[in-house]
Amino acid sequence: MTDRQTTGKLYGVGVGPGDPSLVTVRAAELIGKADVIAYHCARHGRSHARAIAERYLTGSQVEERLMYPVTVETTDHPGGYRGALDDFYREASERLAAHLDAGRDVVVLAEGDPLFYGSYQHMHKRLAHRYPTEVVPGVTSISAAAARLGTPLVEAEEILTIIPGTLPEEELAARLAATDSAVVMKLGRTFPAVRRALERAGRLDDARYVERATMDGERTGRLADVDPDGVPYFSVAVLPSKVAALDSAGRPFEALDAAAGEAPEPVGEVVVVGTGPAGPLWLTPEARGALANATDLVGYTTYLDRVPVRAGQVRHGSDNKVEGVRAEFALELARRGRRVAVVSSGDPGVFAMATAVLEAACEDPYRDVPVRVLPGMTAAHAAASRAGAPLGHDYAVISLSDRLKPWEVIARRLRAAAEADLVLALYNPGSKSRTTQVGSARDLLLEYRSPQTPVVLARDVGGPTERVRTVALAELDPADVDMRTLLLVGSTQTRWVRRGGDTEVVWTPRRYPEEQQRS
Repeated sequence: MTDRQTTGKLYGVGVGPGDPSLVTVRAAELIGKADVIAYHCARHGRSHARAIAERYLTGSQVEERLMYPVTVETTDHPGGYRGALDDFYREASERLAAHLDAGRDVVVLAEGDPLFYGSYQHMHKRLAHRYPTEVVPGVTSISAAAARLGTPLVEAEEILTIIPGTLPEEELAARLAATDSAVVMKLGRTFPAVRRALERAGRLDDARYVERATMDGERTGRLADVDPDGVPYFSVAVLPSKVAALDSAGRPFEALDAAAGEAPEPVGEVVVVGTGPAGPLWLTPEARGALANATDLVGYTTYLDRVPVRAGQVRHGSDNKVEGVRAEFALELARRGRRVAVVSSGDPGVFAMATAVLEAACEDPYRDVPVRVLPGMTAAHAAASRAGAPLGHDYAVISLSDRLKPWEVIARRLRAAAEADLVLALYNPGSKSRTTQVGSARDLLLEYRSPQTPVVLARDVGGPTERVRTVALAELDPADVDMRTLLLVGSTQTRWVRRGGDTEVVWTPRRYPEEQQRS
């Protein structure tokens, strides 16, 4: 090249996914002017990157073939597979450094993009701080796969997750369940595990397969139909955008009865999803995936508002006091072929929507509608984590709401739990229409507990108005408690300790005193 500097310049040049015509103008220009062309290859000596760039070579350039000593994790190197590769990268980078020190410009060819799962990055990390460097981006295999499928990868606010197929199967399934769209790289021998992970995540039917995108021998199709024995390394699994696939012809919550005379569609599914006590940070990957995969979201409007809006999904919000109606509505949607997520705060099986849905699902005409319940972080566990570990030993969970059961039953259960010296997690302690329950529960518990027993008041845990504090049982003021507050009442063994500064922790030992064990 002209205008030579004291040392040469290092170029990481992406040559795209396979078709030489997809090499960028800048990449072709640099390849044609380089003094040295370097490329990685396996022991067979053939380089896909060089084959792509061949038409742009001059024939007079020095070629540095950087041959990997190993390509699978089997080696007699004393440092193992990683040690063998570290030695190789060090030796390869020093070979290139010798050219750069001599004033020769070096182009390192990289399939796809140089800094996207590329071999070039190992040279870059070892040389870019020592020599002038330029990285030329290239078309990735992901872009090529989407183009060949003719399907959008993501639209609107969808999230694309790129996953190496070499991850453990459990991790693959979790990440596939949690995302909107995905591309799984590095298939080959990992294909059987990737296929199983897609199936476990409930995404196999949506998955597409692309082999050798833009190369000779290109193949696309449904991943479920692919023979695992014939899958090469140069292939990817694609979960494309859901927006285009979603049928947006859903009906609003109030209008379903108008369609009662229509013929039923193929049966869909109801998934009751626990969203945790607050926003997206509390969602499990499985719950996140179920929400993304649904055609319809059904729930109490306040909880529904916590779920991000997705194009193509239909949202059916309703009041908090119509759980049975909401459950039947969701099941009816599923009976007509919709994939329905019933949104529930916390864990859906703890004073929440799972019971209402299952109660309706066990009656005609919904007995054949598939129903799944996905767990979520409970309010009790979230509150406990903020206070320390008050639920470290046996505990009981009781709702103080007497809307669905008489106070006499609640009082009897409180007394039994107190006599058994259990820590108590008290849900639904008070509201505008229920103002006496907290005071009555406090007075009852004081018959069995010390006035200094710690009580954690946890309000809006995980939310913007979160407040968690601890008071003595005798000082518990019902005026400080509302429907968004959860109470954790310690046992006789629960400790309330100050740990430097203003930090307080509440914890219950896992071991009982020996004299009480004997008694």
